[in-house]
Amino acid sequence: VYGTFGKLNADKSNAILMPSHYMANYRGYTWLIGSGKALNPDNLYLICTELFGNGSSSSPSNTPEPFHGPRFPVTTIRDNVEAVHRLLTAQLGITHLKAIIGFSMGAQQAFQWAVSYPDFAGRIVATSGTAKTWPHGIVRLEGQIAALTADPAFHDGDYTSPPVKGLEAFSMVWAGWFYSQEWWRRELWKSSSASGTTFEQYMTSFKKRFSADANDYILQARTWEKHNVGATPGFDGDIEKALRSIKVPFLYMPSETDLYFPVGDARYESQFMTTATFRPIPSLWGHTAGAASNPADAKFLNENIARFLGL
Repeated sequence: VYGTFGKLNADKSNAILMPSHYMANYRGYTWLIGSGKALNPDNLYLICTELFGNGSSSSPSNTPEPFHGPRFPVTTIRDNVEAVHRLLTAQLGITHLKAIIGFSMGAQQAFQWAVSYPDFAGRIVATSGTAKTWPHGIVRLEGQIAALTADPAFHDGDYTSPPVKGLEAFSMVWAGWFYSQEWWRRELWKSSSASGTTFEQYMTSFKKRFSADANDYILQARTWEKHNVGATPGFDGDIEKALRSIKVPFLYMPSETDLYFPVGDARYESQFMTTATFRPIPSLWGHTAGAASNPADAKFLNENIARFLGL
């Protein structure tokens, strides 16, 4: 657990879980937390957890042998949910959550909670994430891994210094999928850059976006790839059956222009969810729309999530 905010009621009815996403911590949810936002820590007990492999939790980079580096076992989204369930019940004494809210790989966890523990949360919200990583998403992730591991300095994961060229290549592949094509065509990157920044400067800046441990990145990519709520015991790989089993009210908010988790995949999944409110985010900001990367998306998300949670 990265941190908790607010006060836990004696009856523990005000707890909300926000599972982290790719290499992130609670700061990935600051768009949602605070006075005037959907989640006010003065009234709620907010629990933020981190994924295995993010560099702070158990990860290839910080685990001793025999599981250091490339020998760290591949963990799944379900593994992460199971670990957090133990944390909540055994250590925090929480047997029911007011809500679970997740973005990206946090949204993947939100789906897994809905299937693995259908009665554990009163409401669930998923932004920019799906119930399964579909084949095209796996191809993209494998492209990033291939770019990273092609650096001779990678040494099959037993590097003695960071594979800098591989990390730069990994970052550039990531950049091509981060925002929508129209976001680039309209040069919306100018709204988040210093005045006078050229396209070439902004594009090149992505090379330095990923500077953490290479094996940690690979583990998180593999975790992402393996996500499939249909693989939950009892569903025999049938994702449609798993989605039909969800009974908690579920706010499903894909980004209309997400290239990581395409809205078409989300729309396909939603047809099997009898309790889902399907509300795509009308944005050109691609995957980042689900984390309020601009004021319009922040307003849309906070208003809809607050309304859905009855806050």
